[in-house]
Amino acid sequence: MQDLKILAFQADLAWENPEKNRLEFEKRIDVEFDSHHLIILPETFTTGFPVDPSKYAEKINGPTISWMEKMASSYNTVITGSLLLAKDGKYANTLVWMCPDGTFELYEKRHVFSMGGEHEKISAGTKKLNVNLMGWTIRPMICYDLRFPVWTKNHFDEKNGFEYDLAIYIANWPAVRSYPWKTLLLARSIENQAYTIGLNRVGIDGPGNKYSGDSMIVDPKGMILEQGIEGQEQALSITLSHNDLEEFRNSFNVGLDWDSFTIE
Repeated sequence: MQDLKILAFQADLAWENPEKNRLEFEKRIDVEFDSHHLIILPETFTTGFPVDPSKYAEKINGPTISWMEKMASSYNTVITGSLLLAKDGKYANTLVWMCPDGTFELYEKRHVFSMGGEHEKISAGTKKLNVNLMGWTIRPMICYDLRFPVWTKNHFDEKNGFEYDLAIYIANWPAVRSYPWKTLLLARSIENQAYTIGLNRVGIDGPGNKYSGDSMIVDPKGMILEQGIEGQEQALSITLSHNDLEEFRNSFNVGLDWDSFTIE
């Protein structure tokens, strides 16, 4: 199976300024892109996490999804990141998986941060998303989802193999909780026998929350392959080997003994 070349942007975000953020990412992609198969942008990459979602939530045919369609087509690559979408009078933190042909899939963040009052503004998603890219099965998720191992759990059966090969978490994860972020990314890789990418923003948002980045790309053994420099904007580029993944799983298949369960 073909290797997967990925470009991920650990970036500062202009507070509640969609047009400026789209322009900045457009410039960075133009500089850093080198035949990558997938470009990853942070959670709510056009605004940071806004205080009032009603001011910045877009419709499905809004400017950001149109911009993602343009970028995916121009570079013949998949591009993913999240934004707030208006839906039936409510708002969802929605990851968009945009393909070069203009087709896309959506994932709504499952776990909203109740301690921060997010549940009062943002509707929680109910469905997982698995996407296929060049034979890889990828599970994209958002920020706080990382803390919930039941939701993020990989599955295995001898007929179909592993449910996914790569988990992606895009985030606005505050620096004050950076240790759990880094620890959980390692744990998720090990327990799911899959590559894991955690992409976090840097900088300070409007309310004053600081973000240290600490983005990581981790192999299924829990070894860090790439790590963002703390507090600095950075483009992380890596090529992941599916052959290495298969060799490890074949030699040490913990999936044979995983518990089976369903989520109601």
